[in-house]
Amino acid sequence: MICAMRGFALAVAAAMSLAATALAAGDEPAKPDPNDPALVARGKVAYDQHCASCHGAKLEGQPNWQKRLPNGRMPAPPHGPTGHAWHHSDKQLFDVTKIGPAGLIPGYRSDMPGFKEILSDAEIWAVLSYIESTWPPEIRERQRRMNAGKP
Repeated sequence: MICAMRGFALAVAAAMSLAATALAAGDEPAKPDPNDPALVARGKVAYDQHCASCHGAKLEGQPNWQKRLPNGRMPAPPHGPTGHAWHHSDKQLFDVTKIGPAGLIPGYRSDMPGFKEILSDAEIWAVLSYIESTWPPEIRERQRRMNAGKP
């Protein structure tokens, strides 16, 4: 009886450990959530460290961001509501952040690198959560519809 109880207790402990591991792994975001204050705060830290030097501390982008530079490349656009980030789906924003514009469009020349070696997928989603948290409700709604494949 004691042996059976010990086996049961070990099985329960193992199951709890597996559940805790799965829960911890499942805690990482797989999409942006601009309504999650902790995720937005985590994203702001990563944005400030890795993105603000080009895209601006206030998401304002570089001056004349719609006009090509002398080297033919485009300046970093704003990520706030005056930019064009919200014209893209979350998947597109994730991919361009992870592998860079040149990784998405062969031959495209850009000053933006891919961040796959610098930021984890969860950190990229957190950065996108921060960016999206700054958008007004009507822009967030338009981008949400885009993510759902609706006009």
